[in-house]
Amino acid sequence: MQIGFGKVDITPRVGVELCGFGPFINRHSIGIRDRLWARAMAVRHGGTTLALVSCDLIAVSEGITRRTRELVRAARGLPDDAVMVHCTHTHSGPCPSPLIGWGDADLPYLEVLPTRLARACCAAMDHLTTAELRHATAPCEGIGLNREYDRDAPPLDKVLRDDWRPAKPELTDTACHVITAHAGDRLLGFLSYFGCHPVTCCQQTRYLHGDYCGVATNLLEREHPGSVGLFLQGAQGDVNTCVVHQPEGESLLALDIIAARYANAVRAGMRAARPIAVDGIAARSRRVTFTRKPVARDGLRAMLTENAQVVQAADAADDDHRVRMATVYLHALRRLLTRLDAGETLAPPAELQGFRIGPLALLGTPFEIFQAIKNDVVAAARAPIPLVMGLTNDELGYAPDRACAARGGYAAEQVPYMLGALPFAAIHDELAAALLSLDGELAER
Repeated sequence: MQIGFGKVDITPRVGVELCGFGPFINRHSIGIRDRLWARAMAVRHGGTTLALVSCDLIAVSEGITRRTRELVRAARGLPDDAVMVHCTHTHSGPCPSPLIGWGDADLPYLEVLPTRLARACCAAMDHLTTAELRHATAPCEGIGLNREYDRDAPPLDKVLRDDWRPAKPELTDTACHVITAHAGDRLLGFLSYFGCHPVTCCQQTRYLHGDYCGVATNLLEREHPGSVGLFLQGAQGDVNTCVVHQPEGESLLALDIIAARYANAVRAGMRAARPIAVDGIAARSRRVTFTRKPVARDGLRAMLTENAQVVQAADAADDDHRVRMATVYLHALRRLLTRLDAGETLAPPAELQGFRIGPLALLGTPFEIFQAIKNDVVAAARAPIPLVMGLTNDELGYAPDRACAARGGYAAEQVPYMLGALPFAAIHDELAAALLSLDGELAER
């Protein structure tokens, strides 16, 4: 087996709008706290080569992934299903995703981004070296808080204490996976996998950086000169960091503390990692159409009228949150009606992609997955080490668990419309079943 790593700077120019946290808040960057990176790992075994690139971005669109794959195929001949584009989901970077109102995409940045991602993949292939993989899980606590079931975040002075733990740790990740690649005594690179929203820095912060996972990865790379570290985002749809929605000064202070906690967990995993046997590698990609809730044209038009009344009111002002939110719905609903009138589907298929590397199964989805869905997949997977990854190859909003879907609200109802789609009808069961089917196919290859 050969393994290689590559790394390319994808930091945008200062001034680009940052992504996340609210409709049309115009949060533009004022400086670079840490540079953003596309970090790639390539694996070759038995004539098959796989390339995984992890980006310090909130998400990428399907178009960016498609263009990246085209460039890698032209340069190195890899088929599309052998190239996986993953994102860490930092909310302190630019906006390459199609979410209406949560940050305008910077067109020059989007034009150059696929070339940079492809360069990282090609650099990883250029550095392929005979190597050994090692794996461990390590305790990783005091970072996440389930925002759906444990809504009241404790005071800042409590969560920044080393002994702080959430009231319901079982509703978060409490361990991280660490995978290292060694050529003899030399550490070539590492992967760490964990599920938690990178939102330590929120709407009041204006600096570019990769949040807790990016800061931690940068720190670990400096401790191991020459190595490249990839962060793989797991099921973070319902889990925030323990510090969120604080002023800029407090957020930046907490950023280093939470990043240090995560780096400590990864260090422990690197020390504990033991060799894993890789008998083969494989890739599999499939497009799955998930059931959406039925909404008739009349229902969409009624929603359009309701939101139009908000923005057309005599006292409507563009600094009013209700007006800004109604504007999101207006643009989204007009887009939905245009597609409906053109005969297009309002239930577009989603790409699920899997890599098998010996006992590892990397199961990539374009969703912000809830913990309960990931737990169901892990419990039933055939792979000894299944890693369920969100924000891969596209951005299709949340995959909420059954309880959240039943309650409705932001993740289950609002975000799909913001993405120009309809809410899911049964995403928990359908996504778990599709991932387990993909896992089964990879196991048989």
